[in-house]
Amino acid sequence: MLGIQYIKANPTHYVIHFAGGKKRRAGTGLSFFYYKPTSSIVVVPVNSADVPFIFNELSQDYQPLTVQGEFTYRIFNPELVASLLNYTVDNLPTRYLSEDPQKLSQRLINLLQVMVRAEVQRLSLRDVIKASEAVASIVLEKMRGSESLKSLGVEVMALAIQAIRPVPEVARALESEAREEFMRRADQAIYDRRNASVEQERRIKENELSTEITIEEKKRQIRETKVEADLVVEKKQQEVRQAQLSGQIVLETERKQLVSVRTENARVEADSQAYAMEASLRTFKGIDPSVLQMLAVQTTDPRLMVSLAMKELAQNASKIGNLNISPELLQLLMEEKKQPADK
Repeated sequence: MLGIQYIKANPTHYVIHFAGGKKRRAGTGLSFFYYKPTSSIVVVPVNSADVPFIFNELSQDYQPLTVQGEFTYRIFNPELVASLLNYTVDNLPTRYLSEDPQKLSQRLINLLQVMVRAEVQRLSLRDVIKASEAVASIVLEKMRGSESLKSLGVEVMALAIQAIRPVPEVARALESEAREEFMRRADQAIYDRRNASVEQERRIKENELSTEITIEEKKRQIRETKVEADLVVEKKQQEVRQAQLSGQIVLETERKQLVSVRTENARVEADSQAYAMEASLRTFKGIDPSVLQMLAVQTTDPRLMVSLAMKELAQNASKIGNLNISPELLQLLMEEKKQPADK
């Protein structure tokens, strides 16, 4: 009606009202009426925006790569952005009269690609595939300190590189190589496991042999201990036997001395008796033997007297012509002989 319009902006929109070539009002979330023929409304979104990206690069070893990710940015100086790009709207806050609002995202993507290229070309294919997080961290720090972004009035809040992929042919080659590497590692693991099993069996056998050696060593020590104990016992027994022999030698020596003493005493006693008998018989030395014999007959047995008589007859047999011995005499001698036996 008569060119008067009403606009209502969200709190995330920074609105600048120009009228007659001059700034009338500016702020976030404004609502006001304006005269359209003489007014220009600029709406700059100040909320954070997510921008996906994907572009191709080369690694250090000249291998093609695809870098895919997303970054988040925010306009912190909307008036500076509005001075560089056309954010003029037509009645509605999101109906822009130009395509400049889309150019800001493209400028940021171009700047990001330059920084990512600088990092990717420093790494080989194998390294850069595994360094997406490291590359994102480095690039994010560079973008936060970039003077180009500050001159645009924009700051990057976050950067995420979702993947850095080689071309399908290279990816299949790497996949095959990785598969072969995994198979080789699997074979190596089997080999190592078998070696570990063999090593374990060897250790078990060595432990068994060590145990047997220890047992045999203990047995040898036991035998040596027994032998040493037997030697000690034998030595003690020898000492006992030696002591016994020494005692017997001493005893025999004492016995020898005793026998010598006894022999000496017996000899002395025999000499004494011989001397006594010699002294007692010295009186009979001059007597006729027949007289001594007659003296002995007087005190002896009658049979002895008969035997002496027969002895005398036998000594004088050459002088006797005939000798008659009556049976009665012999019977008498026999009877007298038996009588003592009967008694």
